[in-house]
Amino acid sequence: MRTKSAKENKINVVTLGCSKNVYDSEVLMGQLKANDMSVSQDDSDGNIVVINTCGFIGDAKEESINTILDFVGLKERGEIDQVFVTGCLSERYKDDLEREITDVDQYFGTHDLPNLLKALGADYKKELLGERLTTTPKHYAYLKISEGCDRSCSFCAIPLIRGGHISVPIEMLVSEAGKLAKSGVKELVLIAQDLTYYGLDLYKERRLADLLRELAKVEGIEWIRLHYAYPTSFPMDALEVMRDEAKVCNYLDIPLQHSSTRLLESMRRGTTIEKTNALLARFKDMVPDIAIRTTLIVGYPGETEQDFEEMKDWVRTMRFDRLGVFSYSHEEDTPAFSLEDDVDEEVKQNRVNEIMEVQAQVSFELNQEKIGKVFKCIFDKVDDENFIGRTEYDSPDVDNEVLVSKDDYYISLGEFVDVEVVDAGEYDLYAKPLGKSKNR
Repeated sequence: MRTKSAKENKINVVTLGCSKNVYDSEVLMGQLKANDMSVSQDDSDGNIVVINTCGFIGDAKEESINTILDFVGLKERGEIDQVFVTGCLSERYKDDLEREITDVDQYFGTHDLPNLLKALGADYKKELLGERLTTTPKHYAYLKISEGCDRSCSFCAIPLIRGGHISVPIEMLVSEAGKLAKSGVKELVLIAQDLTYYGLDLYKERRLADLLRELAKVEGIEWIRLHYAYPTSFPMDALEVMRDEAKVCNYLDIPLQHSSTRLLESMRRGTTIEKTNALLARFKDMVPDIAIRTTLIVGYPGETEQDFEEMKDWVRTMRFDRLGVFSYSHEEDTPAFSLEDDVDEEVKQNRVNEIMEVQAQVSFELNQEKIGKVFKCIFDKVDDENFIGRTEYDSPDVDNEVLVSKDDYYISLGEFVDVEVVDAGEYDLYAKPLGKSKNR
């Protein structure tokens, strides 16, 4: 019989996947803290483990399953006492997981927070709505403005996992932003499955622009960043706010997925490459200094070598500021699952690599143009050699970094500093801060 570990009760929350999962874990941790329970993130001292899983695509599902198995192994060896699994993977595959990995104490879905808390011996406190224990550096935080998605993209399982779109009321988001600002947060990263749908369910019209205006009034908030917009029916008044309001970063994360109209139609994206290019041109007209981050899919069913070569040429031509690529994942219960997954996995990976080689050259050229220019940066962290920051055109963890030599200068983390770029690589800018004396 397995013995109980010698550790005192401490809950270790392990988060996998995207920033929406980070937010959800922070809400869970806030509830546990309010119940006077000891809780931490990715802490080996915890004897009770909660794994917040991702179930979006094949690689993410594999990582989640491997993580569950790793902690189950620790439980079997008596190094931890309990393992609970929540999040997207267990929402989508709960029955399968319960059959296949039986040593997990209990599985919960994406909307099971009260039940998860009960299993952990805590009460769900409704009065804490909008409050959480942030795990990001104290000067920035994610702000989830809606849950779920009403889109019907053929390749995407998110609506199956997260349900339909539900907006958080403006007044609640402004209140949450105010609390974050009082705790030292200076930058809000707005996240949702689709920012552009914000407000349709509550107000019967798109209200992203109104939300941005209200958030910009929050004292202490200096940057507001937009993640995960959909290109169809984009609310252009939000771009007007970006243009006119200094606090809204000239930055937009807008996954475009492909350059082939035929494949966009099969993907159910509701647009064409011509409309996409026109939209991007309109963005640049309204906010000439805007940085566009996008995501593409390679290897979607029916993608030919010609489709792929055209996408490579398109990436060269469009010169996106930031770009990421996924290989297509054939997901059951999605509309695309009825199509033949006819692109070989090795071919998919080669196409990912080729697109990223093109983007690396684009990024290098764009970064070379920044040498000699001055940018306002916020500094997130420090390593053995450098203070590491970002411009308004860079989001945490996924975009370019600004490096300032630790041997030459001192910068407080969370501080805004004007820097001059003195050199640049593919994804890093090397800079010297203005108005700061050299270390002696």
